[in-house]
Amino acid sequence: MTGIQVVVAHRERATLRVDDLFLKIDTDRARVDAEVAAMAAAPVPTAEIRWHRPPVLALAALPGRALGRLGEPSTASPAAWAAAGAAVRQLHSAPLPARVGPGPAELAAELDRECRWLVANDVLPADVVARNREIAEAALRPWTPVFVHGDLQLDHVFVDGDEVTGVLDWSEAAQGDALWDLATLTLGHPEHLDDLLAGYSAPVDRELVRAWWTVRSLRGLRWLIENGFDITVPGGELDVLKRASHS
Repeated sequence: MTGIQVVVAHRERATLRVDDLFLKIDTDRARVDAEVAAMAAAPVPTAEIRWHRPPVLALAALPGRALGRLGEPSTASPAAWAAAGAAVRQLHSAPLPARVGPGPAELAAELDRECRWLVANDVLPADVVARNREIAEAALRPWTPVFVHGDLQLDHVFVDGDEVTGVLDWSEAAQGDALWDLATLTLGHPEHLDDLLAGYSAPVDRELVRAWWTVRSLRGLRWLIENGFDITVPGGELDVLKRASHS
């Protein structure tokens, strides 16, 4: 490709593609430094850092294509999803990074704030929000921390055939619950959870994964709205909350 493509842009940061480079622009120096450190420590393929001149981090484009896109069917094979699961397990088995993500108590307080906002702004009916807050509670139990990516959306995982070629966007990497990554990767694509877990090769409570889908959706809706994203994407956060309320 030639020219400049805006990959994503919001109030916190922006990513541009210029030919074979991705330029991440982030004025939060601590966050960028943490991302660079996470990429260096992660035992899975990441994009090559071409240069880093704050506030810009230049990354080489990864070969292959994204595992999928939210709102669209994933065309990746079951074997590719399993390979992604194996890569996530490898990450979760690595030494812990220095940064610590939010714990159960902090998440519970955040969810309560977000639930009040969703009801006050008529985003969802109060009974739907209350039901999802109840479901989310299951995820807010003590966990053994692992090295999590923190924002492992399926378009951050690139595959070529049935092999993972790299994982992008490590800005939220920290110590956290392993199931958070598994839930983020399968949000909107629950039909691939079994494929992912086949590669992950460790016991996983699927009900807790579903609870984390709800946590992510409750946490994310206001941010998506305030940053101009379409919340009506099929399989996205709004869909997850509506469907879960009928369970």
